[in-house]
Amino acid sequence: MHTNKHKRYKIGVMGSASGPQIEDPHAREMATLLGKEIGKRGCIFVNGACPGLPHDALLGAKEAGALTIGISPAFSEHEHVHDYKSPNGHYDMVIFTGMGFMERDIINIRSSDAVVIIGGGIGTLNEFTIAYEEGRPIGILTNTGGISNSIHHIVEELCQRKIAPNMVFDDDPVKLMDKLEQVIVDFPLPVREDGRVVDSHKPEPRREEWWWVDEQRRG
Repeated sequence: MHTNKHKRYKIGVMGSASGPQIEDPHAREMATLLGKEIGKRGCIFVNGACPGLPHDALLGAKEAGALTIGISPAFSEHEHVHDYKSPNGHYDMVIFTGMGFMERDIINIRSSDAVVIIGGGIGTLNEFTIAYEEGRPIGILTNTGGISNSIHHIVEELCQRKIAPNMVFDDDPVKLMDKLEQVIVDFPLPVREDGRVVDSHKPEPRREEWWWVDEQRRG
């Protein structure tokens, strides 16, 4: 375990909120175990205040005593519950963005020190893309359906890009969190200059730390 005792990492859990992936008992079990592991490590749990696998993870996190935050696409609690048909009762805090799904995803990701992808369809793929483009540490909980076993294919074969060194993969939630906490430490987030995101300023950076700048230049 690599958690900085002076900082509680905010871990965003993103994945299938609907569709066949949420009917997979294994995926649901792994989501719950992931949430419990986040809570056991003293991390702050963040998700999109949605149903499905992220909600299973939320319940696991609450059981383990985590502080939980939901980033809702809705304008208000009424809209969240009645229009978006989303859960509300288990969070310590729900932030109502009023931005809808797509813009909410950006707030969700930027509020997290790292994100974990579990299962996943089109919406989760959008979240993954945002996190990748912004250099966020990403953990993929593999063998949970959806896009979880297709990230290498999507990034390397279809997009002709690189798997970033701050991306980690495992089908065990405990091992995945070990890896994710390590890359949070090893690869600080990019910084912004003049409205653009650039690589972190560190003395004598290792060669692999410039992967992100090179990827942005390729477009």
